[in-house]
Amino acid sequence: MSNTHDDQSAILLVHCRDQRGLISAVTEFLSRHGGNIIDLDQHVDAIRGIFFMRVEWHLDRFALPRHEIGDAFAAEIAGPFDMHWRLHFSDDRPRMAILCSRLSHCLFDLLARCQSAEWNVDVPVIISNHPDLRSVAERFNIPFEHVPVSAGNKPEAEQRQLELLEHHAVDLVVLARYMQILSPTFIGHYPERIINIHHSFLPAFAGARPYHAAHERGVKVIGATSHYVTPELDAGPIIEQDVARVTHKDSVQDLVRQGRDLETVVLSRAVWKHLQRKVLCYDNRTVVFG
Repeated sequence: MSNTHDDQSAILLVHCRDQRGLISAVTEFLSRHGGNIIDLDQHVDAIRGIFFMRVEWHLDRFALPRHEIGDAFAAEIAGPFDMHWRLHFSDDRPRMAILCSRLSHCLFDLLARCQSAEWNVDVPVIISNHPDLRSVAERFNIPFEHVPVSAGNKPEAEQRQLELLEHHAVDLVVLARYMQILSPTFIGHYPERIINIHHSFLPAFAGARPYHAAHERGVKVIGATSHYVTPELDAGPIIEQDVARVTHKDSVQDLVRQGRDLETVVLSRAVWKHLQRKVLCYDNRTVVFG
């Protein structure tokens, strides 16, 4: 694609050992090649001594063609400072697959945001271990793949799912209340590219009936957590969390209703931040830029 349109930008995510001159080196590189910075955010983890940075700049009048930016940055800046870095472009349109089971609230919310063009993303396929939500996919005119999963066929089922994801050239996998544990093999195909929503403010009240357990304990807040999936169950880097206050007057049904509202909002916020390239992972933690 050409880089002549004013609304096109490049986004650079960087982390490395904290040292003098990092910000000036990056900004001077951009200035030297005619870049106009439109957003810059940085953070230093003082305990670990790690520097994090997100910088975005306009591509119009930038001297380097986009296919040369990465090589030039690696040679001039990233190499000398031993940086880990990723380069993205604002007009890239990620392809997001959604995995779901029987609950529809998160699925509807994600699809509505995509259909309304709130998000610059394509959803080429919805995959489920149950057929229940096929009608939802059909309503949004998205292919629906039913891949049953059981204790006896899980490796074969995951292989079929991976084949579908590869066939549709998927960049990001979102688990919209997908009630299956993914294997390390599956997760290894999409490191830091599988986002889950957990029905509690981790870590608490795990299991199939979290709101019942919370009600029995007389909790005063309920919550939801969205995180990247790692082989350690529900222990991946957290992207977004939120809570809602409840009282002794709330029934289990009240908790379920409020909890599902939280789940949809927290998951959508996490996906949005990922799509905006505002999340950096390090040491099973995230730096989420504003």
